[in-house]
Amino acid sequence: MKQKLVIAIDGYSSTGKSSISKEIAKRLGLIHIDTGALYRAITWYTLQNCKTRDGSLNLNLLTMLLPKININLKPSNGKAEVFLNGKNVESEIRTIQVSENVSDIAKTPEVRAFLLDTQRKIAENGGVIMDGRDIGSVVLPNADFKFFLTASADERAKRRYLELKNTGVKVSVEEVKRNLLERDKKDSERAIAPLVCTEDAILIDNTHLDKEQSIAEIISHIQ
Repeated sequence: MKQKLVIAIDGYSSTGKSSISKEIAKRLGLIHIDTGALYRAITWYTLQNCKTRDGSLNLNLLTMLLPKININLKPSNGKAEVFLNGKNVESEIRTIQVSENVSDIAKTPEVRAFLLDTQRKIAENGGVIMDGRDIGSVVLPNADFKFFLTASADERAKRRYLELKNTGVKVSVEEVKRNLLERDKKDSERAIAPLVCTEDAILIDNTHLDKEQSIAEIISHIQ
């Protein structure tokens, strides 16, 4: 296995992209970059600072404020946590409210351009595994390995529900599934960098695979 490996992992919500990528990074000595967390951070910032009087999101204002946003990933307890303008926002960006709005923020051209530069700079020296929705297709099209994760909607909803429940968020499985399907539709149909499985990506359906089995399947293609 060559040094300075670059791995791209894309896929639908709640397919385990981040947790799987994080563990693979540990085992292969790579840096893990959760790009979804970057978009969630921008979404949280928008909810806090860019709303109109009727409560809708003011994307024009967000575009104007982007130069004032500073996002960093800092290692903490074995993982990279997201800091926005010096504040640790790891817990804030995982709420259902952020999940409901992140697709609208992610399809904003100015936001994608803003974060695209950030992501590429992080990966330019290699030795990274980056997960998201357009890594293999847009961010790192020349990655050494590309994977695309999928699973049934029911299985993904169950995983996400348990994740939210464990963090104290009260929400029904039906609400979680509805949110996932709406986000799938938005991500797949957006005009800019839609969620797609590229021709050179390895498709992995982990509906019936646990985390360890998913990790083993991916590593088997790399080593």
